[in-house]
Amino acid sequence: MTFNRILVGILLLFVATADAAAADAKRILLIHSFAQEFSPWREYAYHVRAELRRQLPGPVEIFEASLATARLTDKTLDDAFAQYLGTLSARYNLDLVVTIGAPAANFFLKVREQTFPAVPMIFTGVEKRRVSLSNVTTGDVVVPSMVDHVAIIEHIQRLLPATDNVAVVIGNSPNEKFWVESISNELKPFTGRVTFTWLNELPFEDMLKRVAALPPRSAILFIYMSVDAAGVSLEGENVLSRLHAVANAPIFSWIDLDFGQGIVGGPLVPVVDVSRQVSRVAQRILSGEAPSNIGIQPVGFGIPKYDWRELWRWHISESRLAPGSEVIFRDPSAWQLYRMQILAIAAAILLQAALIAWLIYEHRRRHTAELTARGALSELTQMNRIATAGQLSASIAHEINQPLAAISTNASAAQLWLKAKTPNLDEALAALSGIVNASHRASDIVSNLRAMFRKDGQQNGPVEVNSIILSVLELVQIELQKLNIGVHTQLADGLPAVTGNKIQLQQLVLNLIMNAKDAMLLTPTNRELLIKSEQIEPESVQVSIEDSGPGVSPSDAEKIFQPMFTTKAQGMGMGLAICRSIVEAHQGRIWVTAGNQRGAAFRFSLPASGPEAGRSN
Repeated sequence: MTFNRILVGILLLFVATADAAAADAKRILLIHSFAQEFSPWREYAYHVRAELRRQLPGPVEIFEASLATARLTDKTLDDAFAQYLGTLSARYNLDLVVTIGAPAANFFLKVREQTFPAVPMIFTGVEKRRVSLSNVTTGDVVVPSMVDHVAIIEHIQRLLPATDNVAVVIGNSPNEKFWVESISNELKPFTGRVTFTWLNELPFEDMLKRVAALPPRSAILFIYMSVDAAGVSLEGENVLSRLHAVANAPIFSWIDLDFGQGIVGGPLVPVVDVSRQVSRVAQRILSGEAPSNIGIQPVGFGIPKYDWRELWRWHISESRLAPGSEVIFRDPSAWQLYRMQILAIAAAILLQAALIAWLIYEHRRRHTAELTARGALSELTQMNRIATAGQLSASIAHEINQPLAAISTNASAAQLWLKAKTPNLDEALAALSGIVNASHRASDIVSNLRAMFRKDGQQNGPVEVNSIILSVLELVQIELQKLNIGVHTQLADGLPAVTGNKIQLQQLVLNLIMNAKDAMLLTPTNRELLIKSEQIEPESVQVSIEDSGPGVSPSDAEKIFQPMFTTKAQGMGMGLAICRSIVEAHQGRIWVTAGNQRGAAFRFSLPASGPEAGRSN
């Protein structure tokens, strides 16, 4: 029943495809051994089909059939199958028949006249020893391979010199039994050096157990598996993959179809070369050349190639490989895998390094610029002090003249008391004491002036704001009196000290008072200056200097503290800019508003030193 279904299927296939074929298409029948899914013949068939379609000119119709009787023990069916194929050949004009595998080749060599007496045939997928050349007719061409099993064992021992046991994995079909006997005879020269364990008489499941428990110094030679000893067909079974999953020894083979599936590699028969040879022979036959005139050499081992993964797994050094060998499936290096990522990371690192270098450069340049600007500001502040000193020369002279006049008066008095007929020593001593006090007063005035107008060199420390205001007012009072400017102070008692540079804070108050004085020159009468100090927050002291001048317009209020901005005809625009720099250096803030009555009120606030700082009187 099974055989009949196979015949019916093949017949329907031919009828369906033949009717659709073009009249001038070349018709080729591809016949498999056993069935289409048996390895290695399925791979041969795949490459033969591909090469025929690639190399033959014009349309090609490829039909396929399988020699199902090769798997059956009842050989009486062979004649029925041969008669069927003969009928098929007579009805459909075949141009060429190609058999794949030794069972199909030997079958058709016996029934050539019954099946395809006038159709040229190509026998391929066979080792040259599996074809009886005496049965080959003038219409046949054999495209065989040639396997040197002795060379395979020598190759195993070159890679693994300690190997003394080889387990041979092969099936138990009639074709495979032929190879067991043939290979056994071929490997007799290794007797005494290598023990060969033949697994063909075991079911496949038992084979898996054996290859999983091989003794040390073993290797596995995989031929192929079609039918195991239990008669189980391994059609479509991935035999090699299952062997590789459990094997405790490296696996070798003779055909490159198994490469990449678990074998180590080495000298292998390239199936593509066999398929190309078949296609070239087919082209010559279909072009009219007589098959008997086509001589073909067997296809032997190609360039040795190895699976890097298996070399690594079994610790096989590449130094043992023959020169010119190819190593495939090598794990790519990190550079090969992540070249773009590495380049991107390297570029990012270089960019970051360049950015960091640039930032360091900019930081150093900015630091240098800050030092330069600070030096320039210090020089400008000093020039501002000197210019202010020039403006206050009259006041300074008046301040110094007062103790000098007292010294002169007391000296004259002392002379008179001492020149008297009866010297009055008490009065003379009092006059001399006045001279000493006046000289101390003059010394203090000079010291204060020198401190105020010398370059900054004083460190920050606790400073009493009220004392700063009073010392500056003492210096400018003559100048203010001369201009009829009334001075009013509202200095709060008990203010906390601020941390700062005393000289700079004196400069700050002096600049603001002089700025107020200059503003009030534009108002001929009612010139009033109000100076206030107060604690507006627990940790902040505020000072207000309010004049009765024309005031500051809202538009100028935003720009008045900028360098080089001035509303004075002869001004340089640096006085208030210096004030802002001093306040900001003390972590304070400065601003201007309209006065309570008229004019402008310049205010600044400074952070207090803390509750432990001294308080002003």
